[in-house]
Amino acid sequence: MNQVYFSDKEKVAEPRINEKFSLNVWHGIRAKILTLIDNGSFGYKFPEECKEGGGNVIGTKRQLMSDTLKVEIPAITKERYITSSWGNDYIDILSDSHRQDTVPSTLTILDIIQFSYKNIAKPTKENYHEYFKHHHLVFDRDEGQKEFREDINLIFARNGIIFDLQENGQIIRLAPPILREKLSEVIFHTRDNKLNEILDSARTKYLDPNISVRRESLEKLWDAWERIKTIELSEDKKQSAKRLLDKASSEPNFREVLEEDAKKLTDIGNQFQIRHSEINRTPVNKSEHIDYLFQRLFAIIYLLLKSLEK
Repeated sequence: MNQVYFSDKEKVAEPRINEKFSLNVWHGIRAKILTLIDNGSFGYKFPEECKEGGGNVIGTKRQLMSDTLKVEIPAITKERYITSSWGNDYIDILSDSHRQDTVPSTLTILDIIQFSYKNIAKPTKENYHEYFKHHHLVFDRDEGQKEFREDINLIFARNGIIFDLQENGQIIRLAPPILREKLSEVIFHTRDNKLNEILDSARTKYLDPNISVRRESLEKLWDAWERIKTIELSEDKKQSAKRLLDKASSEPNFREVLEEDAKKLTDIGNQFQIRHSEINRTPVNKSEHIDYLFQRLFAIIYLLLKSLEK
């Protein structure tokens, strides 16, 4: 378990809002991975074997790891964060001596973290080989992944990084605090299975680190919005929507607010490049704008879903 720093107990936690990695954070992640290469943690998947034979692993075969990394994450070589001249063609995890002041793109860093998580295992020294002066290693994959995940998430948390490495190896983008709890706790189980699928897809896409995928979450959520309007009376959307809003509130003033907001949200879906891609529609290009629109529509959908449960 990671150490809890004294400052964590004395001050308000760093807000998790940063989508880009600073040079210091990148160097910290890079140093962590380099340390794990050196101690043999990647020998589980990229084994350097004892010269005497027998399949005994003694460390990480760096060239094998380098070649695999470059194939699975081609952006590394395009961004020139690997050099083959780093001593015996070793992997310079990801930044050569001439580019120490450069940070890879956010998606590249996240891919590197996922690659590392997928291929790591905790090494334990077993038999000592006197002739070659090295230990043979055995590996615990679950423990290695657990420790790596905790270390990476600690770096994220203490530096206000908005991402989180999950136990399944996927990286998600944390929702804003006001929305995070609702998104994590809600289970979509309306009587319309297709609506449930669309809502789940919207949630998954919204939490994706890639802004292009996050933009697709708006399309899915607005599709859900149009579909939920028909859930009460499929053959008459207008009357169905009225029944749904009536269920959400019988208080006249609040009911009026809901109806006005519902109409405005429908207009937004038509005016912006959300459900329509015509060039005369306004594109949504900023991550914070995606947050705003998603939260705004999800709030009313969540309210309507709660009313359906009753």
